[in-house]
Amino acid sequence: MLQRKFDRVVKNYFPNAMDAKDTSIHYLGQMQIEHKIDISKVLMATSVCSDDINVPSTTFFNVLFGPFIMGGLGGLPFAGQTGMTAFAHHIPDEGSAFIFYGPHIGITLEGDLGKMYRPRQEQTGNSCGALMLALSRFQDSGYKPLLNEGDYQQMKLEESLLPYRDRILNDDNPEKAITEVTYEVIHQKIHDHLKSCKNEFHVEKVTLLGGIIINTDYGLDDYFDVRNFEVTDVKGL
Repeated sequence: MLQRKFDRVVKNYFPNAMDAKDTSIHYLGQMQIEHKIDISKVLMATSVCSDDINVPSTTFFNVLFGPFIMGGLGGLPFAGQTGMTAFAHHIPDEGSAFIFYGPHIGITLEGDLGKMYRPRQEQTGNSCGALMLALSRFQDSGYKPLLNEGDYQQMKLEESLLPYRDRILNDDNPEKAITEVTYEVIHQKIHDHLKSCKNEFHVEKVTLLGGIIINTDYGLDDYFDVRNFEVTDVKGL
């Protein structure tokens, strides 16, 4: 019953979102049936936020090798070209690569975006915490992120999003807008890293699945709003 209520709330903001576990089954099936990929030889990489709440979001983690973790705060692929190269070198012989990427956003049953009830906490907390922090800082028109070693990832995340500050703040729902922008940034960076490292891959196919993870209450299934699914010959990038 509660899951059905969440389904209505989630789809009010993300009409195309699917249960995250159903998403996993659907796209694993496509990889096997339509693209003839042997999923017993697939190494998975993730570029999702390091937030612990994202670990159980999908069943990809239970089926595929890995994950090789590329993402840091907000889901940006902080592992960079070195990380993409290492991932390429770890793929099983005669195997394939799968990259799952995107930001996340919490939602409550009351429809509050950017918030969620975490395990054994009575009050809501931010999700994604890094993005909601960036949003709060962007509301100060004079704010600019200053890089420092003590908070490198947060500052680089904010630096990446800063060109979109007006778009985010002028949106009717800035919590959703900053998440959408972050997806676009991650998507571009993943493709840039793939292109620059394409000669490091010795496989025929690389599968990409990008979108937005939507966190619900503890104990309930999360959702995933797919924005990109592609099976590509990385050499042709």
